[in-house]
Amino acid sequence: MHKIVVLDGYTLNPGDLSWAELEAMGEVRIYDRTEEKDVVKRVGDSDIVLTNKTLIRKETLEACPSIRYIGCMATGYNVIDVAAASAQGVVVTNIPTYGTEAVAQFTMALLLEITSRVGMHAEAVRQGQWASCLDFCFWNRPLMELAGKTMGIIGYGAIGQSVARKAEAFGMEVLAYRRTPDWSMETEHCHMATMDEIYEKADIITLHCPLTAENEEMINKETISRMKDGVILLNTGRGKLIREADLRDALNSGKVAGAGVDVASTEPIKPDNPLLQAKNIWITPHIAWAPKETRQRLMDILIENIHAFLSGHPVNEVRG
Repeated sequence: MHKIVVLDGYTLNPGDLSWAELEAMGEVRIYDRTEEKDVVKRVGDSDIVLTNKTLIRKETLEACPSIRYIGCMATGYNVIDVAAASAQGVVVTNIPTYGTEAVAQFTMALLLEITSRVGMHAEAVRQGQWASCLDFCFWNRPLMELAGKTMGIIGYGAIGQSVARKAEAFGMEVLAYRRTPDWSMETEHCHMATMDEIYEKADIITLHCPLTAENEEMINKETISRMKDGVILLNTGRGKLIREADLRDALNSGKVAGAGVDVASTEPIKPDNPLLQAKNIWITPHIAWAPKETRQRLMDILIENIHAFLSGHPVNEVRG
């Protein structure tokens, strides 16, 4: 019988999904969260370990020789020492492309909140501002029409492409950057571009690239200086793509008109994060991936990954 441990299952399944298919595979222990000091003890002699954000270090692999498989319950697998796992013959898998539409939808939700100010004006009505208004309407902040604007998408994988389709539906022009340009992906309103072209020409810039050593803090004082005055910046990728103090300064000066971010350099966000001192920013707690339908899809792929491993033909395998 397989011994399976889930180290941090709460964010995937806070109670509205079922672990039944996993529990049918063997002896299962599920923890909502696991502190680093408890990882080795909780893994114990488990052969299947599932983690979302709990670190699996080389020391854990050495202390728990029964591990044969580590399933990352997310797309990003940097919490796992994949090189050490591969060296010990441990299979590591991740969950790719489960949240494409949810993250693209959330990206547009951030953009629409910045440009249409729906939440702020709905609250103003509840506070009585419309009832006491002399005119039939009012607006407390400038509003923006998206049709005719240019969106620059940095990272043109599945999510970036979905965002592009939605931007085109709003009547926007799209400039898309990917490390390996694919001219066949161009449409009437979407064109491959360099990052320099996006910085210089885009009214809205949205980040959908993975975090690498090369692009860490790619959005900084220097690159922001090359952007249009009044640019809007969106980030549903990784927090460390942005030098947060530089974005704070650009927001407070007005160089960047507004920003929407669903990620931070450290999560949960720290009380002294510079973005918390910025004007015109909408910060959400890394929830673009979190609709129930999306989490169910993640759960389904997780189960498929484990079945494939147990059959001797692992899928979605990552290597160090």
